[in-house]
Amino acid sequence: MSLESQELSELKSKIGREPTSTELQIVAAEWSEHCSYKSSKKHLKMLPMTGPLVINEKGYDSGVLDVGDGYVVTAHIESHNHPSAVEPYGGAATGVGGVIRDILSAGTRPIAIFDGLRFGNIEKDLQARWLFKNAVTGIADYGNCLGIPTIGGEVEFDECYENYALVDVAALGFGKKEHLIKNHARKGDLVVLMGGSTGRDGIGGSQFASDSLESEDRSAVQIPDPFIEKLIIEAVLQARNDGLIHAMKDLGGGGLSCAISETADALEIGIEMDVDKVHTRESDMSPDEIMVSESQERMLIVTSNTKLKKLQAICEKFRIGCSVIGQVKSDNQVHIKKGKKTFANLAADIVANATLLDLPSKKPAYLKTIEIEKKFKPISDYSKILMKLLASPNIASKIWVYGQYDHEVGIRTVVKPGKDASVLRLDNGKFLSAKIDGNPKQCYINPREGAIGCFEEACRNVVCTGAKPIGMLDHLQFGNPKDPEIFWTFLESLKGLTDFAKFFEIPCVGGKVSLYNETPAGPIKPTPVIGVIGLIDKKPSVPQKISKDDCLIIIGDTKDELGGSEFFEYIHKFVGGKCPVVNFEDSKKNMKSVLDLIKNNLIKSAHDCSKGGLAVAISEMCMTNQIGCVVSLDKIPGDKLDVDRILFSESHSRYLLSFDKKNLLKIQSLLKKNNVSFQEIGKFGGENIQFDNKTKHIVKLNVEKTHKIWLHSLPDLVLHGKTF
Repeated sequence: MSLESQELSELKSKIGREPTSTELQIVAAEWSEHCSYKSSKKHLKMLPMTGPLVINEKGYDSGVLDVGDGYVVTAHIESHNHPSAVEPYGGAATGVGGVIRDILSAGTRPIAIFDGLRFGNIEKDLQARWLFKNAVTGIADYGNCLGIPTIGGEVEFDECYENYALVDVAALGFGKKEHLIKNHARKGDLVVLMGGSTGRDGIGGSQFASDSLESEDRSAVQIPDPFIEKLIIEAVLQARNDGLIHAMKDLGGGGLSCAISETADALEIGIEMDVDKVHTRESDMSPDEIMVSESQERMLIVTSNTKLKKLQAICEKFRIGCSVIGQVKSDNQVHIKKGKKTFANLAADIVANATLLDLPSKKPAYLKTIEIEKKFKPISDYSKILMKLLASPNIASKIWVYGQYDHEVGIRTVVKPGKDASVLRLDNGKFLSAKIDGNPKQCYINPREGAIGCFEEACRNVVCTGAKPIGMLDHLQFGNPKDPEIFWTFLESLKGLTDFAKFFEIPCVGGKVSLYNETPAGPIKPTPVIGVIGLIDKKPSVPQKISKDDCLIIIGDTKDELGGSEFFEYIHKFVGGKCPVVNFEDSKKNMKSVLDLIKNNLIKSAHDCSKGGLAVAISEMCMTNQIGCVVSLDKIPGDKLDVDRILFSESHSRYLLSFDKKNLLKIQSLLKKNNVSFQEIGKFGGENIQFDNKTKHIVKLNVEKTHKIWLHSLPDLVLHGKTF
C-alpha cells in the first residue's frame, strides 16, 4: 500500500516536509485510482450532467432527480469487482451494502437494487461457476435481509473474465425533496461515526481495487452484516426526520481517510479527529489501520452539540454504535490525533484532490482488421441453431438468478424482473422504470458504437414499459489505463455515450469508473454498463397475455450487423464483423412511436430486439405467453439479407409489438404519420415458433419443448454441469 515515487515527491513538496506513516496511508487511499479517478476525471466532464430535473448539492454520493409533486428519486451505481473475484459471497454482498448507503446519504430511502454480473465461460470453467453461484447468493442474502427488492439486472459470460468477476450494483432511492440532506457544517459541530465497529477487514481495499489482481488478498475484502445495515437505514431516516443531520457521508473506499477528507474538502471546513474515540472490533488497532479500514455498515454524520443527545438516543434505540470522533474546525485541515499526539495534519484539498493524469491513447492494432468477416459453413438446420442459442448461457432464462431475490418486498414492484425493464410505483401516482445493460462483445469490436448501443438498449427497455428516459448512470470498466490502447477504448466509449446523452437530452446523474480489470490472460473487454431511469406519468405498460390471431409488427430496420452477436460468437466461435450502429434520428422516431402506441392503448406488449436478434426476441414472446407464432422473414424491413442475417442480426432501434388485429389500421396510421420503418410480420397462434421465407419453412420449434430447455439450461449447467 504505497504512493508512486512521483506522487510521493509531489506530496512532500506540497506539505514542505516528510509525511508521517499515517499521512502516507491516508493519501495512498485517497489518491488511489479507485477513489481519485485520476486517470479519468478530466475526461468525464464531457458528459452532460445537468438538466431540468437534476438536483445538484455539494457532497452527494448519489444522483438526484426531481420527479414532481415534491418528491425526488436518487440513483447510484458501484462495483465490487476485485473483492468479488477473491471472495464472491462477501464481495458481492458488500457491493450491495455500499451502494445502499450512497442512496441513504442523500437522505432518501433505498427502494430497489439492480445487479450486473459477468463471469468467465461457465460451460468450461468450474471457477466461473463457483464465482457466479456465490456472488448471486451474496446479493440475494444481503438484499433480502434488508427488505429491499432486487428488481432487475443482467448476467453475461465471456472468456475475457476468466478467474475474475465484474459485479456492478445499482440502487434507487425515493423521498421528499424537503428531506434531502443539505450538506453543511459550522465550526464547533461534532463529527459522529455511526454503525458497525471498525475492524481489520478491508484494510487497503481501495488500493487493492486499483491494481491488477495478482494476489488473493482476502484481508482486503470487507465482511458484510446486512442486519446492522437495516438498522442504520431506519436510524438515519429517523434522524433525518428529526432534523439532526447537518451533513452525511457513507464510509466506502478508503474508509475514514476518504470520508473525513472528502467531507472537509466539499464543505470547505477542517476536521480534527481522535482515533481513540472510534469504536473498534479489535483493541490493538493502530491509527493507520483505523484510518484505512473499510469495515462495512458505517456512516459519518456531522451534527451540532445541541442535537447530539437526540442522535445518540436514536442509535441506542436501534442498538447501533455511535461515537463522537471529532469536531469541525475553520482551518481546512484534516488533523488526526490519538489522544493528544498528532499522527496526521494535512490540508483537506491536498488529500482529496489527487493530481489528474493526462494519459496517452492510441487506437488498438487489433481494430484494423476486426470488421473483416471470414467465410462460414452454410447452415442446414436453423431450428437446431435457434434451439442451441436459446439454451446458451447468455440467452437462456435468468429466472434461476432473480428467483433467489425477493423482488416484491416493499409493495412498489409493478413490473417484475424478466421483462424488458422493471417498474416501481411512486407515492405521487407516477411510476419509475429502470434497466441496466452492457455488451462487451460489441464494445470490443467498436468501443464507441458498442457503448452507444448499450445506452440505446437500456432506453429501449424502459420505453417498452411506457417510460420516457430522464436520466442515466454509467459504469465504465476497462483494463490498465496506462496502456494507451486500453485508454483509447475508454475515451471512445465515453465520447459515444456523451454524443447519445446530448442528442437525447438524457443527463448523466452518476457513475463509476473501474480500471485495472485484468486477468492473468490479459485485460477484460471494454465493459461499459449503462443504467437508464424512465418516468411514467399515468400508467405503465404491463404486458397483456397474447392470444390466438393477435398480430406482430416490427418497428425498425434489420441490417447486416452481426459483429459481436451471440450468433457469430457462440455458434461460429468468431470474434469480429460489423458492430451494430445506432442511427440517432431513427432511434428517436422509433422510441416516440412506441410511447405513442402505449399511451393510446393500441398494443398488448412491446419487446425490444437485442441479444440473439429477431429470432430470439420473437421466441421469448412466444415462450413467455405459451403461444406459437408464424413469422414471414421476407416481410422484415431493412436491407435484403440472407436468412441467417435476418434471424440473428442485432441491429438496434427495433421493437416487436403484439396487438389485437382490430387495432391494425390505427397502428399503421400512427406509424406512417411518425415516418418510421415498420411492417406487420406475423400472427400468433398454434403451438410452434415458425419462421418462413416465402413458401419455405426455415425454423419450426415446439413452444412447450423450447420453453422447457430455455428455462432449465442455466440451472442445469450451474448446479449439475449439464449442457444442452
